[in-house]
This record gives sequence, C-alpha cells and structure tokens, in this order.
Amino acid sequence: MSKIEIDAVTAEFYGAFDNRGGRAADVARIRRLLLPGGVIAKTGSESTTYTVEEFIEPRERLLTDGRLVEFSEWETSERTEVVGDIASRFSEYHKSGTLDGEPFEGGGTKNIQFVRTPEGWRIVAVAWYDRA
Repeated sequence: MSKIEIDAVTAEFYGAFDNRGGRAADVARIRRLLLPGGVIAKTGSESTTYTVEEFIEPRERLLTDGRLVEFSEWETSERTEVVGDIASRFSEYHKSGTLDGEPFEGGGTKNIQFVRTPEGWRIVAVAWYDRA
C-alpha cells in the first residue's frame, strides 16, 4: 500500500505545475504535499536551496503571468525504496512548454524523500538536476 500512496503523492507533485489548455497550475498544493520545514534543492551550475515558500512563490508567478504556458512535467521512470516510515524515490522526468514564446523540452532527475505521517506520506526533501 505504501508504494501506491507514494506514487499518488509523486503524481500530485508533478501535476502541480501543469497549466496546459489554459488551466491554472495548482502550485499551492505543494504546501500540502511537503512538510512545512521541507527543503527543495536544485543542483548543477546554479545550485540553490529553497524553503517551501521560497520554492512556490516564483513558480506560481511564472505559471500564471503568461510567460510559461502549455507547461507540464511528468515522471518517465522511477525507483522507490520504502523502509518502515521513510522512503526514497529516484524519479526521471520530462518537461515541455512554451517560455516567452519559445517552445522547449527538457528533463532530468529528482530525488524525493518521503516520511509517513498520521495524515499519510509527505515529502520532506526534493533534490533535482535538470539535464536540459
């Protein structure tokens, strides 16, 4: 049952950024999926660490101000290990959209750390690396 629940939380996380077909991206749901003290880290040439709020605010703006449209990202493969009330997931993903009028595609890897809470599985940390 844990793996099914983790799959659902992961799908919700990726789906939070979807604004295809004129729908409003629901980035605010990240507040429910991550623990309040959760950490999000981007690696690569511009390594940055975010709190939950620092992560949400610029993405909400980008996905609603018309600069980034028809955007979605989705998991293409995963490897999840669950031990008791903790889990780790390596997630390969693809993304596409139109940024400032220019279509783009890319992908990368996310490592998502989960803990089981009384309310169900929640994300405690996300680290990601964009390949393109």
